[in-house]
Amino acid sequence: MSNDVRIPEDLYEGDEDSVITAWLASDGARVKQGALIAEIMTAKVQHEMIAPASGILKILKQQDEVVTKGTVIGQIS
Repeated sequence: MSNDVRIPEDLYEGDEDSVITAWLASDGARVKQGALIAEIMTAKVQHEMIAPASGILKILKQQDEVVTKGTVIGQIS
């Protein structure tokens, strides 16, 4: 079973788009639950994305891609 890495609906106020500024773990890397794996930016504010589970990361959205709240940017299985 895989766990989605999703931009939380309550991460920031408003409906602005975000940009993935960095993946801190590589595609195919083993990550631990609670580890910092990515950073996104919304309206000049940097937000951290934390691994929701332990396992192997599959990146679905690349660095510099524009994403919105609720978007699945990766999966951990």
